[in-house]
Amino acid sequence: MSPDRPLNVVGVSGSLQTPSKTTVLVQGILDEVARERETDTHLVELHELGPQLAGALRRDQLPASAERELRAIEAADLLVVASPVYRASFTGLFKHLFDFVGQYALIDTPVLLAATGGSDRHALMLEHQLRPLFGFFQAITLPIGVYASDADFTNYEISSTDLQERIGLAVARARPLLGRELEVPRPAWW
Repeated sequence: MSPDRPLNVVGVSGSLQTPSKTTVLVQGILDEVARERETDTHLVELHELGPQLAGALRRDQLPASAERELRAIEAADLLVVASPVYRASFTGLFKHLFDFVGQYALIDTPVLLAATGGSDRHALMLEHQLRPLFGFFQAITLPIGVYASDADFTNYEISSTDLQERIGLAVARARPLLGRELEVPRPAWW
């Protein structure tokens, strides 16, 4: 990727409602990424996209608007993905969306993981649910994810300085990987 072009950053909010703390968290991370680097950002909100996914079992059954969102996800230089914790995992619609993403489309794509939940007891969802999902895609899940509980928000705005610091640290640790061309190792028989 040329350092002269803006970083293509796509956020995905797995929230099924609006207003949404999860969407606010994704937007906060996108804003932090854009603070020190020129970016083109795009936000995919499942509460809007979800009805277009309903009933589709294959990608070719999706409407053109849903296909555009999938292509945006697959073309990202950085993905910021978040879901509210629902029954100890991400929302079903979040998983349904990623069921349509090409199996090899996210290889080596940096992915910043995030989640929201009622309390800190759900924070390991990042490690036990989201990280394996993106491991399947052979994406690069960034070392620090961002978990936020209800206490980190006031009136659907980030009000916690601790959360702001966690966002800043996660993005700072991600920066060295953003826009870097990774050399893909080839098997010896190539």
